[in-house]
Amino acid sequence: MNAATAPLPLSAQLRLWWEMTRPRVLLLVLFTGLPVFGMAGHALPSLGKMAAVLFGTALAGAASSTLNAWLERDTDARMARTRNRPLPAASVQPQQAAVLGLALTVISTAFLWWIGGPFPAAVGLGTIAFYVVVYTLWLKPRTPQNIVIGGAAGATTPLIAEAALSGHVTWASLLLFAIVFLWTPPHFWAIAIFRKEEYASAGFPMMPNVVGDASTRRQSLAYAILLTVVSILPAALGLLTWLYGGLALAAGVWFSVWVVRSMRADDPKVDYQVFRVSIVYLFIVFGAMLVDQAWNRLLPALAAG
Repeated sequence: MNAATAPLPLSAQLRLWWEMTRPRVLLLVLFTGLPVFGMAGHALPSLGKMAAVLFGTALAGAASSTLNAWLERDTDARMARTRNRPLPAASVQPQQAAVLGLALTVISTAFLWWIGGPFPAAVGLGTIAFYVVVYTLWLKPRTPQNIVIGGAAGATTPLIAEAALSGHVTWASLLLFAIVFLWTPPHFWAIAIFRKEEYASAGFPMMPNVVGDASTRRQSLAYAILLTVVSILPAALGLLTWLYGGLALAAGVWFSVWVVRSMRADDPKVDYQVFRVSIVYLFIVFGAMLVDQAWNRLLPALAAG
C-alpha cells in the first residue's frame, strides 16, 4: 500500500472529524448561553451542572455542523472559503461524515434528556432538524432570506441552556435568543458581500446577489439598529442592570457606525471589517452580561461571606 492510499493515523482522523464540527463557531455559540445561568432569578447552578448543559449543547451544535458539511460538500468544493474543508478536500469520506453527524445527533439528544429531561432534548433535536432540513436543504438554495430565517438555529443555545437548567424558558433566554437572531443577518450579509462571487458560483441566492450590495447594507443597518434596541431590553426589564445596558448600547452604536461606513465606502473590504466587528460585538454584549452579573451578584455575595 503506497503513501497515497495509506489510512490516516487515528489522531489525524480525529482532528479532521473535530474540524467538521467547526469548533470556532461552537465556541461563539456556547458563549451566548453562559449569561442565562445567572438570569431570570435562577440560583447560580454548580460548575458541574453548567459544564454538563454546555457540553450537551455543544454536541447538538457539532451534529448540526457535521451534517451541514456532509450535505454541502459539493457546493463547498466550488468556494475558495470552504474548498479546503475535510469533505471537499476528500480527507474524510461522505459516509463517515454522515455516520458521525447522526451519531452526534443521537448522543446529544440522549445526553440533554439525561441531564434535563425531554424538553431540552426536544429543543436540541429541533435545532439540529431546523438547521439541517429547513435551513441547509430548503432555505439556503432557494431564498435570499435564508439567513434571516435560518439564523434561528444558531440562536437557540440560551433556550437549550435554560430548558436544561429549569425545565422551561423565560424572558431571559428568549431575549438572548432574539439578540443572536437579529445579529445574524448583518453578520452574515457582510461576508456574503465580500464573498459574493463565490456564493454565486455555488448557486446560493444570497441577499447581495439578488438585491445588490447597497440594498443589503441598508437592511443590515436596519437590523443593527433594531439589534441595539433589543439588546438593552434585559436592563430595561430588570434582568440585568444598566451597567450592562450602557455597555450594550455603546457596542450597538459602534456596530451600527461600522455598517454606515460600509454603506459610504461601497467597498467589500470594508464589509469584511464589518464581519469581524460583528464577532467582537457579540463577545462584548454577552461578556457585558457576565460582567454585570459578577459585579451585582457575585461580588456582594463574596463580600457578605
